[in-house]
Amino acid sequence: MAVSARATIRPPAPSKVKILATADQLFYQEGIHTVGVDRIIAGARVTKATFYKHYRSKDLLIIAYVEGRDRQVREWFAEQEAKHSDPRDIARALVDSINEEAVRPGFHGDPFINAAAQFSDETDPVRVAVTAHRDWYADRIEELFRQIGHPRPGDAADDLILARDGALAGGYVGDPIAAGAALHRALDRILAEV
Repeated sequence: MAVSARATIRPPAPSKVKILATADQLFYQEGIHTVGVDRIIAGARVTKATFYKHYRSKDLLIIAYVEGRDRQVREWFAEQEAKHSDPRDIARALVDSINEEAVRPGFHGDPFINAAAQFSDETDPVRVAVTAHRDWYADRIEELFRQIGHPRPGDAADDLILARDGALAGGYVGDPIAAGAALHRALDRILAEV
């Protein structure tokens, strides 16, 4: 009898999930460098041995945090693709989602930009993980504009990503409503070029 690979994959241990969920919240709310391992252990209510069993170092946990945030964005796109047949609707849903995020209580800006800002060395594994996400995101947005039929999908993607980054920063340190309105206007201008 053959056993499928799927049958041999076990879900992560509950303690591993708790550690990552605690780290995700603390890293985003307070900053990666300001949160120590002991704080994560206490918040997750696990032992130090359990922490080190699942994450041999804080650095590996930080990378898991960035990769987890990346996975959330990829899953969001997959859900939208299943829900909408028109790529314009996905672009509008993306801008709406960004605006909803920026007005959410506890919003502290873009987690990827925040992580990159704390690791100045571009070869640091955290920066490499952030760059991998940003490269994928840029490619995904370019493909979205290609599907829409934009004459310059790469330029359109660059424009939207820059507007998105600005809206997330402006939403955190300024007026999130104004930042969201500006992001909507940017998307409308890009779509009008089609």
